[in-house]
Amino acid sequence: MSPALANDIITFTFENEKPTYRATLNAVAESRHVRGVFLERQPKAQRHATMAASLAKPNLELAAGNLIRIWLLKKYKSMLVDFLNTLEIKNEDGVVEDLPASMDDAKLKSAIESLLGKYLPEAVAVYLNAFNDMNEANWPNLKSLLENDSRLQLGAHA
Repeated sequence: MSPALANDIITFTFENEKPTYRATLNAVAESRHVRGVFLERQPKAQRHATMAASLAKPNLELAAGNLIRIWLLKKYKSMLVDFLNTLEIKNEDGVVEDLPASMDDAKLKSAIESLLGKYLPEAVAVYLNAFNDMNEANWPNLKSLLENDSRLQLGAHA
């Protein structure tokens, strides 16, 4: 994702989800073999850039995934709800118990186009990639769209 969006995610969490921010900061500090206070003493812009760079590494995939999930659920709940409602998937504020094993191509494409028309395209790309990676349904048609539609590819918005 773009550095600007990575910073937005970290800043949003800093301002709105202190426990998640603290856990993420501590995970980054541990991976860098420093104490959390070392990062806390850095200017916020430098600290957030350090955190974003560290979270892009495979050893912090769990922390990065958690940070993205919290950001999506808190900042973009309406996007999650819109997507699931358009697909006619029962949800509670964007959270789903059971996903269907497959999804109709036309319905999926329509839901994605609706999101792209209403929300920041890079945020849509992050959500759909996270949705695909974090759910056991693994719809082949969504995977194909994520791989082939440049609007949905992470890094295409930098």
